[in-house]
Amino acid sequence: MKQRIITGVIAGAGFLGIILVGGLPFTLLIFLLATIAMAEILKMKGMSPFSYRGVIGFVFMWLLLLPENILNFDLIHLERTETFLLMIIVLLALTVISKNRFTFDEAGFIILSSVYIGFGFHYFLTARFLDDGLIFIFFVLVLVWVTDSGAYFCGRFFGKHKLWPEISPKKTIEGSLGGIFFAILFGFVYSYFFPVYESWFVILLFILVVSIAGQLGDLVESALKRHYSVKDSGQVLPGHGGILDRFDSLIFVMPILYLLSFIQ
Repeated sequence: MKQRIITGVIAGAGFLGIILVGGLPFTLLIFLLATIAMAEILKMKGMSPFSYRGVIGFVFMWLLLLPENILNFDLIHLERTETFLLMIIVLLALTVISKNRFTFDEAGFIILSSVYIGFGFHYFLTARFLDDGLIFIFFVLVLVWVTDSGAYFCGRFFGKHKLWPEISPKKTIEGSLGGIFFAILFGFVYSYFFPVYESWFVILLFILVVSIAGQLGDLVESALKRHYSVKDSGQVLPGHGGILDRFDSLIFVMPILYLLSFIQ
């Protein structure tokens, strides 16, 4: 626990500091975090990050991560949809070229992993550069962290009914509801001092989406780890596991906020 607290304080302070700075340092940090997360998920599958399969995974994840204007050249103009279609065409063609040494299963894994990590970090990067991006990003982070902490303590003291034991045996319904309650409480306090939206109804909707989707994102990564029989996604953060372990909720939430037009 001592190691966990020390790592959390140091890493958290550095992360928040770079978010405040923004610009190129923030962009490079997100690029680094996404790259480490991609390496972690490849290792879960048993793919070496330095193999040709790993390199393909990194390249496609980076294409989805980077802003659209970086992918625009005189002869090539790639939007998110075109990039995604290009991924599918190349990977499917590779199953034939490699005479099935690169399998359909591996192609599907790389596509899904690239989308999961690439889009998740892309919309986090995009949100920071909105007009009120700093207030928006901190709002999301507060809600994710408060939900996580509230769910942990409510589950520990009041938890009796398992939420989804096949995926995460320790999580409880009481903990989940407690996380949502504290997200609403802290979310309204935050919005009072740093208003992101004018309507309190929209604020409530935003809080519920982030809190519920954040918990679902945590369960998604738990299902992934259970499927591949690993305890943590990595060991980058002593006491906390890997980058995916720390950002699973966030990278699941951000694309959902985009789909619901909270990120324009």
